[in-house]
Amino acid sequence: YASAQCTRKHMSRTSLHEDSVSPDTLMPRTDDIPNDRILIAVPKKGRLYERVLSLLAGAGLDFTRLNRLDIAPCQRMPVTVVFLPAADIASYVGEGNVDMGITGQDIVAESERETHVDTLMNLGMGKCRLCLQVPKGKYKLPEELAGKRIVTSFPSLARRFFAEHDARLGVTTTIKYVSGSVEAACNLGLADGIIDLVETGTTMEAAGLQAIADVMVSQTVLIANPKRLQSVPHRRLVDIVHQRIQGFLTAQQNCMVTYNVTRDMLKEATAITPGHDSPTITPLEDPNMVSVTAMVKKSDVGEIMDRLKAIGARGILQIDIANCRF
Repeated sequence: YASAQCTRKHMSRTSLHEDSVSPDTLMPRTDDIPNDRILIAVPKKGRLYERVLSLLAGAGLDFTRLNRLDIAPCQRMPVTVVFLPAADIASYVGEGNVDMGITGQDIVAESERETHVDTLMNLGMGKCRLCLQVPKGKYKLPEELAGKRIVTSFPSLARRFFAEHDARLGVTTTIKYVSGSVEAACNLGLADGIIDLVETGTTMEAAGLQAIADVMVSQTVLIANPKRLQSVPHRRLVDIVHQRIQGFLTAQQNCMVTYNVTRDMLKEATAITPGHDSPTITPLEDPNMVSVTAMVKKSDVGEIMDRLKAIGARGILQIDIANCRF
């Protein structure tokens, strides 16, 4: 692991303590982390912070983050969690400073690291749209903003979005970066339009803005550095972490339904609950009855139980799944 050791020493630009980090985006010290551990970067704060912590806990990545420290070794796996600003995670994964990361598709695209990271899976959280927004009723088409002032926290994506319009119209759109409160720029007279994330639309409505175009649709993803995956031990650990996260998310989205039904209705019943691979069918003391257990989508369970009841199934139970593997 000579290359891993060099990488970790190269990253040792700051102390472990947050209050000594300047600027905030510098990587915490990792030179004292054993080389047989993999590093996974997660957001250190923000709207996804608590949900990512719950995800890691559900996947069995148990760790204790000491006060004001940005590095936390897992207790029962050779994995170390590194807390970073969400905007920097894709860059550090792409450069191979960390092996894996959890961040948004918008961050990956903005960092221009799409070809330097492997997206292992969509995590289904933090779904949002990156939109071109303008004062209500002022503009209708994106090309009307070409050559004007755009304020955003996503300057690279904004430039790419307006590049075609600028080239066709022979103008240059002014893209100004701000790190927060983007929605206030138009009301303050600093911008003609903004490009910002829209999740529920509440902030956009409150600022008197409307979306006239989508730049991209985004959600949180699990990413990995492809070069680091060439190491067999690292690949195995990354695969295990991936499987654990996938298993926990699958469990959260599904549940087990178990019920009793007469043999003459078994074919119809199993058509309603085919399960993941196949339903489990167990004979009962009554030779005319069987017990059926199958995995179903949580979002569909109410309708499924109604349909089972309608064909005469009895003792219909929903059982939550804590975790699973397929």
